Amino acid sequence: MTFLNKHKNWFVVFASVINYVFIAYFLERTSFEILLLCWIFLFGCFYYLVKNQSFSFKYLVGISILFKLIFLFATPSLSQDFYRFIWDGRMIFEGLNPYLSKPETFIKSNQFILNDAKTLYDGMGILNGSHFTNYPPIHQFGFLIAALFANKSIFGSILVLRILIILADVGILFIGKKLLERLHLPNYSIFWYALNPFIIIEMTGNLHFEPVMLFFLTLSFYKLQQQKWILGAVFMGCAISVKLIPLLFLPLLLRWFTSTKSEYNSNKSTNFLSFLKKIDIRKLTMFYIIIVSVVVLLFTPFLSQNLIANYTKSVGLWFTTFEFNASFYYLFREIGYLITGYNEISIIGKITALCTVVFILILGFFRRNNTIENLFISMLFSISFYYFFSSTVHPWYVATPLLLCIFTKYRFPIYWSFVVILSYHAYSNSTWNENLFLVAFQYILLFFFIIYDSKKQFVNI
Repeated sequence: MTFLNKHKNWFVVFASVINYVFIAYFLERTSFEILLLCWIFLFGCFYYLVKNQSFSFKYLVGISILFKLIFLFATPSLSQDFYRFIWDGRMIFEGLNPYLSKPETFIKSNQFILNDAKTLYDGMGILNGSHFTNYPPIHQFGFLIAALFANKSIFGSILVLRILIILADVGILFIGKKLLERLHLPNYSIFWYALNPFIIIEMTGNLHFEPVMLFFLTLSFYKLQQQKWILGAVFMGCAISVKLIPLLFLPLLLRWFTSTKSEYNSNKSTNFLSFLKKIDIRKLTMFYIIIVSVVVLLFTPFLSQNLIANYTKSVGLWFTTFEFNASFYYLFREIGYLITGYNEISIIGKITALCTVVFILILGFFRRNNTIENLFISMLFSISFYYFFSSTVHPWYVATPLLLCIFTKYRFPIYWSFVVILSYHAYSNSTWNENLFLVAFQYILLFFFIIYDSKKQFVNI
């Protein structure tokens, strides 16, 4: 017992390593109960390591990298998206535009133009293979790097993609630490992201590229905090070119370019017209122009007559067709069934998207986002609002609110990253049917914690 008390910190690390090894190399996707038990255990270890701060910052950096390296040689078992990643990368390697064709087009016509084409198509699944790609250009460049180093090996491509994601996470860790210190927040807070089992398993393990997007996003706001808004705009454009989700944050930056002196002068009117007068239109316009220019420049190698049509069609599916792990949307869907007898996703999806835009515009125009602290809070609630009203919320989406909360005093996304595992129950059966009771249970737990977290922050104001 004395030995365990003396070395319990390293015992926690060792026990975590054993669990990560099991998940990486032995766990089957359909074994939900086993995954859930491992998940709960790993979160307990994770909470202990971060909360107790028993290790130095450098030790925790090393431990976080160690946990990620465990997955280095593993083939993802909890997600099949990586097959499409490899497909797109090899398309570019062969000089083909991945935005102009669907994988099924080649397979059905017996055109096996890529190495391992049939294996990749079978692995990605019919749903993924029957749509145009929706991954922005930097995402595609990551796929191309995998093809450059391993065009004839799926395992080699997985290895390259994983190294890119680990490097992005290391970048987040160090830039995030600097940003936390500039905000006079505990630098240990970055480990709520870096050591989180959700990040390690869902990003490093399952090869989702959110860390690459979040690296550029963190770098963008680090530069904005340094008042280097031109570089901030460039990195924001890069973030959007990995994942489109940072587009939601652009309206929130309106007040960043207002006069700080005027903003806080309580003797002056704060109505809408006076607010517009305070905006530095030149800087704001240039900021948005730089972002758009970066995105367009990165899309340039893929420009073609059908690019916009195919890409918007693919992105539109997330609002009018796909459904998974939703919260309020499922309630709206049931109301639609009661009224019309049909699934009104095409209508509900557009309405909820409009509600999100209105909510974000309200935060952009009427909340004081000219400090980085307020800006992070607005971004956190904007992205959370968007996901709460979306028809599709895949587990890896939670990475964005999780990182954002690190730079605020809110902690509900950490809890969200824990309960989101319940969505994996859908993969425990061959038909991939969701258990709506578990979905409801997940969100009820989450919303209770959000209320508790918000009340706690309000009391501390």
